[in-house]
Amino acid sequence: MTSTELQSTEPATGAIVWRGTAGDADAEVAAARAAWAEWATRPLAYRVETLRRFANAVRAHHAAFSELIARETGKPLWEARTEVDSVIAKVEISAAAYNERTAQRRLEGAGGARAALRHKPHGVLAVLGPYNFPAHLPNGHIVPALIAGNAVVFKPSEKTPATGRFLVDRYHEAGVPEGVVRCLIGGPDTGRALAGHDDIDGLLFTGAARTGIALNRAFADKPEKILALEMGGNNPLVVWDSPDLHSVAALACQSAFTTAGQRCTAARRLIVPQDKADEIVDAVHKLADRLIVGSPFDEPAPFMGTVIDNGAADQLSEAFLDLMLKGGRPIKHLERPQADRPFLTPAIIDVTDVHDRPDAELFGPVLQVIRVPDFDAAIREANNTRYGLSASLLSQDPALYDRFWANIRAGIVNWNRPTNGASSGAPFGGIGWSGNHRPSAYYAADYCAYPVASSEADQARAAIGVGLRDIDGER
Repeated sequence: MTSTELQSTEPATGAIVWRGTAGDADAEVAAARAAWAEWATRPLAYRVETLRRFANAVRAHHAAFSELIARETGKPLWEARTEVDSVIAKVEISAAAYNERTAQRRLEGAGGARAALRHKPHGVLAVLGPYNFPAHLPNGHIVPALIAGNAVVFKPSEKTPATGRFLVDRYHEAGVPEGVVRCLIGGPDTGRALAGHDDIDGLLFTGAARTGIALNRAFADKPEKILALEMGGNNPLVVWDSPDLHSVAALACQSAFTTAGQRCTAARRLIVPQDKADEIVDAVHKLADRLIVGSPFDEPAPFMGTVIDNGAADQLSEAFLDLMLKGGRPIKHLERPQADRPFLTPAIIDVTDVHDRPDAELFGPVLQVIRVPDFDAAIREANNTRYGLSASLLSQDPALYDRFWANIRAGIVNWNRPTNGASSGAPFGGIGWSGNHRPSAYYAADYCAYPVASSEADQARAAIGVGLRDIDGER
């Protein structure tokens, strides 16, 4: 391949899914800039109806879209189908969120004047999407941005360009002008060119913390540009006073191993009481042994598929080995059934005695067990991270949940539910290294438009009653 040619392959088979050439950030931003003004002047109802046609277009291509996502990411077909469902549902959720959070309002004004609150779009927004949910997560930025009246230049992950291209084609099929949503294919250099482009008005990012922090630095001297960062997590799942071990095991496996652990909300750390640790961990281990790992279209359907590529599998294997070398005790080894493909089995490792545990997001099916003496220690350990995305408590005691909720540092705090699977009808985001206080999902409307406050009257009527000299020069 030449330097401008790109291709994506199926993680499960190595077959080529898509081949094409890298795009030009300058050209794509210019196209969006030229189309933005006309889109912004369209009535809100027009934009919403256009996006409803987009939802119908996706619905009409549901099977093909699901199969493409499954092939390009390696996730099971059943999970790819739920992702397409989320793409469709996003339109109505975003329309409701816009009306609730950024709608036009009349306020009380002084001196008989009217006061109004309206919202304006920023202009041209760049969207950088991840590979784990290559349709749903960028769509979660694009739909609210378009409803608000912005134009969008979307750069999909270089690992899932076919899904990104398919998504943008559905917008155009529905009648969103081609200039209003642009798809910029390319690798990291292309992403940097887009993020640093002088003619974008903001950047909406979903991805790893390291990249997000670099973007935060790059935008530090650009306060005029909106920056929304949705990053990862080193998320704790605390089990305390929860005797239903079957449910505990199911929730732990769902939290840690769904999507092969490639969710920003996945549980990375299982925190358990010392006196109950063995029975809890044993239950999780036994259920994890039963989880089927397989290709997207296998029958029976697998619980989880591959990680995204061989490079990711290699990094996870090295990280697991590093934990072992630092004193971690393997409970269930991270295994690679096929040396040339990125299938990994669910792994569990006890890291209680690892004193220099890395505060890192191991983006794969690795669950670290930490034993603690009491509930206060469990909370301290849960908060022992720079991240702050998701945390969950499994317990029958409401008072413990009250303590947990009050003291945990996270943007998502759950009780007897998995750490993952957040609702799109609520805000989604975290603190610390998990985001920059711009939660997405239902609150995406907040960063897709800016508020404009106005004081208004039909006629200019004014007088100065204090501090004027008399006409003849005397007071």
